Amino acid sequence: MAIAREEVSAKIREEGALFRDLREEVGRAIVGQRYMVERLLVGMLTGGHVLIEGVPGLAKTLTINTLARAVDAAFQRIQFTPDLLPADLIGTMIYDPKKSEFFTRKGPIFTNFLLADEINRAPAKVQSALLEAMQEKQVTIGTETHVLDDPFLVLATQNPIEQEGTYPLPEAQVDRFMMKLRVDYPEKDEEREIMDRWAGVDRIEVNRVASVEALRSARETVRSIRIDDNLKNYMVDIVHATRTPADYGLDLKDLIAYGASPRATLWLNLGARALAFLDGRDFVTADDIKELCPDVLRHRVLLTYEAEAEELTSDQIVRRILDHLDVP
Repeated sequence: MAIAREEVSAKIREEGALFRDLREEVGRAIVGQRYMVERLLVGMLTGGHVLIEGVPGLAKTLTINTLARAVDAAFQRIQFTPDLLPADLIGTMIYDPKKSEFFTRKGPIFTNFLLADEINRAPAKVQSALLEAMQEKQVTIGTETHVLDDPFLVLATQNPIEQEGTYPLPEAQVDRFMMKLRVDYPEKDEEREIMDRWAGVDRIEVNRVASVEALRSARETVRSIRIDDNLKNYMVDIVHATRTPADYGLDLKDLIAYGASPRATLWLNLGARALAFLDGRDFVTADDIKELCPDVLRHRVLLTYEAEAEELTSDQIVRRILDHLDVP
């Protein structure tokens, strides 16, 4: 058993170094935004879809595009607009008059990495078609069901809801995203570096660092990382505290309308392992869990009107829970 554990540790160090190199390669083109890049890598290593929110111009699309170019995998980008149709996403049946039969023309969703740009600008029918792909890893065209490629990952960007022409995503779809990231403006020194680095350059080329096979192998390795029972209980307590805060001595009943779903527990478990993997460790710590909690829970903890009237955010509620619960 000890030998097997040593082999796993060696594999974690080796494969983890590859994905740390991938992170640095993306950093050649993207100044700052290390948090966003690392969370995108967590999504890749766990198979979890990622939703990124921020105002235009914060390199959300560029970061995802650069990461896809650094991985030797199929990549497609779709600009979501109000007139987008489901067929534009998944494909459609085309009639061939010469053969007097229909054939399937597959859409851009048949890829490894799908960049859904400004996802909250598309109508409900398109979101419904995407929902099946995100959850079941398959799409239905006509009467036929087609299995999507492995890996299949939706990396979506959205502008804040308050902006003109944007609409809230259905709650069922939002819950399918492993994480919701909030991206802010760069620091002054970072913005100066962005200006200097991109002066006179249309695009900074990046090297292919990882392959699809390496990604599949790393995903298996991530699942083998150890996590103690007390940390598993800690994750369950965090999620349950969003549903029944009074059971944990928290006065949040009037602030939380709906707590996090069981998907939060599942993604916390895998995401914490992925953070340990990127750090070259074969075990999860409480800090891994606490670091990931806001990203996994912010879109799953729905607040009441009273909380919104007090200008509270789901991040603040999650922080109260983390500060209150005892760390194992």
